[in-house]
Amino acid sequence: MSVISEEIGRNIHNYRKIIRMTQEQLASSISKSKTTLSKYEKGAIIIDIETLYDIAEVLHVHVEQLLYQPPVKEEMPVSRRNSTFFQGVSQFYAYLFDGRTNKLIRCVFDIVSNTNEDKQRIRLYMNFQNYDNYRQCETTYYGYIEHFDALTNIILTNENSSIEKASAHILASYQNADIKWGLFNGISSRPIMPISIKMLFSRTRLEETDELIQKLIVNKDDIRLLKLYNMMSVMY
Repeated sequence: MSVISEEIGRNIHNYRKIIRMTQEQLASSISKSKTTLSKYEKGAIIIDIETLYDIAEVLHVHVEQLLYQPPVKEEMPVSRRNSTFFQGVSQFYAYLFDGRTNKLIRCVFDIVSNTNEDKQRIRLYMNFQNYDNYRQCETTYYGYIEHFDALTNIILTNENSSIEKASAHILASYQNADIKWGLFNGISSRPIMPISIKMLFSRTRLEETDELIQKLIVNKDDIRLLKLYNMMSVMY
């Protein structure tokens, strides 16, 4: 049993659970037995490429989402646009607060590869129940981190909707700090409308306390700046 087969099997299992599909239903859809599908999910047998494409189509995901993608282990190449916050990490975390549900939303960013010294390929997993199964989440995005002299931009596309774009912007990511504030911009699905929301980025997991939630909620200073500038901004 290889690590690659185990990871692919785990991804199939997670995405099947997300859409509430049983093993019997998925197996029938790809003309396989439940026993065979169970072995796929356990990583006990290797999946041929055509079957993998069939599974991806039934689960409504890209094949790439099912593949094993080990996080980047090397440090980001040093450049004049060196972003200290991202140095030496293959994964980082983010938090936001959804006022519609009064719920803290946790996020994990996996750095998949270093495209060049100023750009990294990433995947975002948003709104999951626990970190052990963070890929079993409500929404998955893929995209890039772009590093500039005083700004880091994160450009994202929804894995299941090529028309849904999102972005996040972090000021002064070159400064040595374990957490950074930024803005997350995208399209809300409940209801459908453009949104801009405060997002806290962290190199490590944060304790999910009432104090953290209060920091994420729009406060009087945020409203004052919104009225003053007629735009949403985050200044910390």
